[in-house]
Amino acid sequence: MPRYENIYEYETSVSGDGFVVGIVMSRFNRDVCEGLLGACTGELKRLGVAESCVVIATVPGALEIPLVLQTMAQSGRFNALIALGAVIRGDTYHFEVVSNDSCRAVMEVQLHTGVPVANGILTCENDDQALARMQEKGSDCARTAIEMANLLRALKD
Repeated sequence: MPRYENIYEYETSVSGDGFVVGIVMSRFNRDVCEGLLGACTGELKRLGVAESCVVIATVPGALEIPLVLQTMAQSGRFNALIALGAVIRGDTYHFEVVSNDSCRAVMEVQLHTGVPVANGILTCENDDQALARMQEKGSDCARTAIEMANLLRALKD
């Protein structure tokens, strides 16, 4: 239902029927990443994405995620992509480098390719924060990816 009488507003849709979704998951902090993946794939299935239409690639860490996302986006096979990872603060500056650069590169992939990418790379202070956030963030990424794929499809029609 439009909120404005004379202004067109695109409807929000999270129907994943017929979409192909690529997921790139980091293996670093594997327990958290597996939790993200389980929540994400469960939500994709609930949204109507067929299991046969979900493709998962794993990479060593968060900094490797963007290259695989870019390759998937450039393939033309995917309606949406999802990045899953966990960067947990340690005692060095490395946390900031990995957090900032992986996030920036994920954003660049979607802006340069036009394929929506839901960023599910957690950046947390400790393991407890990451474990507490993984279920919600994994599900949220699935909904975001499907919603954005539907919106972009509607914008092109």
